[in-house]
Amino acid sequence: MNKIKVALADDHALMREGLTLLLQGQADMEVIGEASNGVEALETARRCRPDVMLLDIGMPRMNGLETLALIRKSVPGTRLVILSRYEKEAYVHQALKAGALGYVVKGAPSTEMLGAVRAAADGKFYLSSQVQASVIESYVEDRRSHARHGEHLESLSDREKQVFHLIVQGNNSHQVAEVLCISSKTVDKHRANIGRKIGTDNPVQMVQYALRTGLLDKDFWED
Repeated sequence: MNKIKVALADDHALMREGLTLLLQGQADMEVIGEASNGVEALETARRCRPDVMLLDIGMPRMNGLETLALIRKSVPGTRLVILSRYEKEAYVHQALKAGALGYVVKGAPSTEMLGAVRAAADGKFYLSSQVQASVIESYVEDRRSHARHGEHLESLSDREKQVFHLIVQGNNSHQVAEVLCISSKTVDKHRANIGRKIGTDNPVQMVQYALRTGLLDKDFWED
């Protein structure tokens, strides 16, 4: 059996010792290198070329994400797993965007650490159970938010949609009136109704609202 070659990078010696004992106790794994900061981690990855490297996100000299990016460039065959105290979705997204295949929260059961190493070695993604819950919760909230925005938009009349579209394109009330062949007073009335329904009649905030809800990327105006 070919063992998974693993390298560890964490600024806490006790954490490295604990991980080494855990991984060395597995029949399919062996620890081939250790580092206590980001610079050492990069040097270790280049020298040892591990299959998987566990990176603490909060290391000195270079943090885990910076180190991860450099390792990916210089040792593309090494798969990276981030170790972190943080469960927040923003950290997870940063790590995955930077190229990590795994994100494990410190203090998670040892089975999760081992699962992350094995998954990364196979080129698969792995998230701690705490992180999965956080990501799913955020996803659900995003869906609810989009649903709320959709309810607001559904309340706009066809004419209000037209006025809104022209406003977010940068037209003032007079220009909107000319395009739609209506009076500026009528445009202002529609604008007030739009503002009441979506929560703002400020042109800049309307554009932000359109971008946030994806309206500028949809065929909303053709309904």
